[in-house]
Parts: sequence; C-alpha cells; structure tokens
Amino acid sequence: MHVVFVAPHFPANQRDFVRGLKSVGARVTGIGEAELGWLDGELRGWLDGYEQVANVCDPRALYGAVERIQARGWVDRLEATIEAHIIPTAEVRAARGIPGLTPRAAEICRDKALMKEVLRAGGVPCARSARIGSIAEGTEFAQAVGFPLIVKPIDGAGAAGTSRVDDLAGLHAALRESGVGGGHAVAVEEFIEGHEGFYDTLTVGGAVQHEFISHYYPNVLVGMRTRWISPRIVATNRDDAPGYAEVKALGRKVIDLLGLGTTATHMEWFFGPKGLKFSEIGARPPGVLQWDLYNFGNDIDLYREWAAALVHGRVLDARSKRFSTGLLAKRPDRDGRIVGYSGMDAVQAEVGEWIIDCHLPSPGTPTQPVEAGFMANAWVRMRHPDYDTLNEMMDFVGRTLQCHAA
Repeated sequence: MHVVFVAPHFPANQRDFVRGLKSVGARVTGIGEAELGWLDGELRGWLDGYEQVANVCDPRALYGAVERIQARGWVDRLEATIEAHIIPTAEVRAARGIPGLTPRAAEICRDKALMKEVLRAGGVPCARSARIGSIAEGTEFAQAVGFPLIVKPIDGAGAAGTSRVDDLAGLHAALRESGVGGGHAVAVEEFIEGHEGFYDTLTVGGAVQHEFISHYYPNVLVGMRTRWISPRIVATNRDDAPGYAEVKALGRKVIDLLGLGTTATHMEWFFGPKGLKFSEIGARPPGVLQWDLYNFGNDIDLYREWAAALVHGRVLDARSKRFSTGLLAKRPDRDGRIVGYSGMDAVQAEVGEWIIDCHLPSPGTPTQPVEAGFMANAWVRMRHPDYDTLNEMMDFVGRTLQCHAA
C-alpha cells in the first residue's frame, strides 16, 4: 500500500507515524514544508518519496503535490494527524479520489458550532451553543441561556483562545477581542459544571479497536490560566470499570453519527450535575504526546497500530493495561528566563522509580506563557500500576518541584 503522509518532519513525533507505516510494509511519500535535506537521515530512509510545498495548510499547494505524486503511481491513502491539516487534506483527498475522512466529516470535527448542532440533532447530550457573528447575537444567546458562558474559536484546538465570561460586559469584551462584529464568528457555549476528561480511540471501519480514557486535574480552562497550579493529565488503566460504560457508549455514538471510518479520534467530555455531556471531537490523535503515555502504560506501539489499521484493516496487539500514566506540567514562578529548580532531589528520592522521563529547560531558557500548554515549559511523565497512587505521587511532585525564573 502507498500512503502519502502530510508533514512528516514537524512536530517531532510526526516521524513516528512514518516509522509505523514503514514497519507494517507501506510505501510512504511525504509532503512537507521543509527541504528534503533538512530531514534527518533516518526519516529520509523511511520515505520512498517527498514533495516540498510552501504551506501544507494551503489546499492548492497540497493538491498540486498529490497530483504530482499520483502521476508517478497509485496512491491508496492520504493521511494527516495535525488539527490544522485535517480539512485541507480531506478536501484534496476527495478531489483526487482517495478514500478516507470526507470533507463534511472533517468540517464537523473542526467547526465547534456545527459539531454540536449535528450531534445534538443525533441525540448526543451537549452544552447549548451557537455560532455568534455579532454582539447582538451574543446578547440574545446569553439572555436565553444565562451565565456563565464559554467563548471559543470556531476551529480552535485545546483551550487556545477560550475564555469564560460571567456577565454581559465580559461577553461583549470577549466577542470584540475575538473580532466579532468585524466579519469574524466564534462559538459561544453554555458553561458545563463538572469534571473534564477525554476518550481516545483508534477505529477500523468505524469500529473501535483501541480505546483510552484520561482525566484532567484540574479542568483545562482553570489549569491553563493559573500559574501556581501544576496541571496534570492522567490516563487510567482501569477503564473497564462499570462507571466508564457511559463514556464509551457516548464516544461510539459520536463516531457512528459522524461516519468516521479508519482513523484516530480524540473526544472531550464533562461529567457533573447535569450528567455526561459531550464537549468536542477531533478526527486525529490527541496532542501533548498522549499516545506515548498510552504506549508506556500498555506495552504497545500505537503508531504501528494506527499504521496497521490503515494498511491492513486491523490492529496488531492488545493493551496490557499494566500502568496508569500521567503528564504533569510545571510552570516557572514568573515570566522571564529559567534560573533553576528546587525539589527535584526530594522528588527523585520519593518517587523516582515511577518517573518515565522529564523535561527541565536549562537555566537561561526563555519561559513560555502559562496558557501555552502542558509541554511548553517543564514537565514530568510518570506511571504506576495503581491509578490512585499515581495521582497522589503526581500531586506530591507538583507541590515539591519548583521552577524558578527571573
């Protein structure tokens, strides 16, 4: 099978998708923005061909590259795994007659307002939401739904550009800051109280073959806006517990309604006083190297599993579920440059055997903003056979390890 893969070079873990494809016998042609010579020798060795384009998010440039590749031989799949690449890749896939995620499914998975509209119509419990293109529309929605509300980009990823507003003045300010009134639209949603987590899958022909459930501590919007908090993501190894049955059923219903075939998915959810509520879905793997955490916890190679699903229509290995795994973000105490760390010796002495790896930027490194994400500054990844014990250890690391800046 010949697979064309978009952006094999960046970000760094993109190479693992290429590695996975080669390991299951695929021929792989890459399309990327970097010159071929900038790719390292190992990655170049995995590629059977390469097309450079100015911008992989430009459908015209992507179309031209695929057309050139098809002129040289048959293409079975055209794949992308980055949120911003999903829609242009789907458009070119359809235009060039290549099977895979359709433009309609890609649009629904990218457009948060349309996503909830479609899924609500299919009976999926969601927060009330609307596409807001004017201050007047925002005011009308707020009067109908009440506060607090969430304002987010139509096509955003994670918590980027997302804010909570608690009154009309805050809503109007957030809408103006987002460009509403100048031809731009945003998604405005009812605020859902409750715990936030996500459900990730690998599907073959729409059937779930691998599934994983992870939790945010605290919820993303709080964790990504509060410097002193060391937010964490924890993937449970006890997702067979009866309490998760509703999450799995909801995820499968969403996958079925959207007609997703063979793909990775990432679905976020809330559970609270109003019950289980769908938040959003991406037809792609999760970010922040979450697949690596799943690999560390389950003795599998999800990049290879994904490749086997595409190339052979099946997965290869079962999950061991040996460990729960987690990622903890450690923020510098102020903006500036890193000057050092404290508490790491105590962390190593107390829980060092359960640390998978860590990233502690060296002194002199410029800090990144708090809202830049879980892996923007320092981070620690851990695992333990018991989910509750892992949470306790990560809480200890968050309290003990400190990152100092000046």
